Amino acid sequence: LSAQLSRPQKITFAKVDTERQKDVARIYGVNTYLSTHRTNKPYLMTLCRLPTFMMFKDRKPISTIHGADPRKLSEVVKRLATEADSDGPGGIGDTSTANSGWLGAASPKGYYDVTDQIDVRGLDLLNSDSSLGDVKTLFNRSKPFGLAGGRVNTDLDGSEKRIDWVESDTDEQLMLYIPFQSTLRVHTLQITSLPPKDLDQEGGDAVMRPKTLHLYTNRAHVLGFEEAEDLAATQTIVLQPQDWDGGTGTAKVELRFVKFQKVSSLVLFVSDGHGQGERVRIDRVRIIGEKGEKRELGRLEKIGDEPGE
Repeated sequence: LSAQLSRPQKITFAKVDTERQKDVARIYGVNTYLSTHRTNKPYLMTLCRLPTFMMFKDRKPISTIHGADPRKLSEVVKRLATEADSDGPGGIGDTSTANSGWLGAASPKGYYDVTDQIDVRGLDLLNSDSSLGDVKTLFNRSKPFGLAGGRVNTDLDGSEKRIDWVESDTDEQLMLYIPFQSTLRVHTLQITSLPPKDLDQEGGDAVMRPKTLHLYTNRAHVLGFEEAEDLAATQTIVLQPQDWDGGTGTAKVELRFVKFQKVSSLVLFVSDGHGQGERVRIDRVRIIGEKGEKRELGRLEKIGDEPGE
């Protein structure tokens, strides 16, 4: 649970040795004490059974589990982790703390934002406009500039910041390669796309949201466009206009979970967009699921014998 659910600056797991940290154990009433009466006859006073698990929020204990009960412990910890992921000081999309991470939608119950498991060094993106954001932009933890209503943000000194989204270049297709530091169970993708509303969407220069997505798992490198078209995808999703949230510009792409159980990398192929334009825009991508075992970076092995696995 600690490896799966830890969140920097939000959820921390700690183990206390009650033999060495007797003061801490005594404060929270977790220990077994051996004392003697004046007659020197020993008696045993047990305040709590070991192991004991205590959950704290804002430095105050909010839940205690006595004894080894894996099912109950897992339920309580996952519930608290869900609250931490989605109920921050400002709710979904809050960016009040540097490490909270922006989400464009709530995570499904029991699953969490595992975007931090991406191996940033191995990211790749084909057919993107080099004058805009690079591939790392898609996984920026901050709220997209597009939600602020402007095309460009400026620093305090007035200098222009790099635009924080990506767009396709020569046509509407994008090919994104996402390797992971550990093997994941991927439940949902959150894709945020915020085309400017002031552009003439009937013109050939219109910027579109992604429409058709093809996903490939456990590839050792990015696929070429012709190569991807010849391969059977692990899953193909066609997004509809109503799938995009009107407030955050985010679509929740729920996957066939059984096909995404041991994922060491994802290839996301956007083959077309909504509309008649020639460019597709993506502002953010979030991976929602569960963490697995750490893998040895640099050694990516194919898993499964079925096409696309």
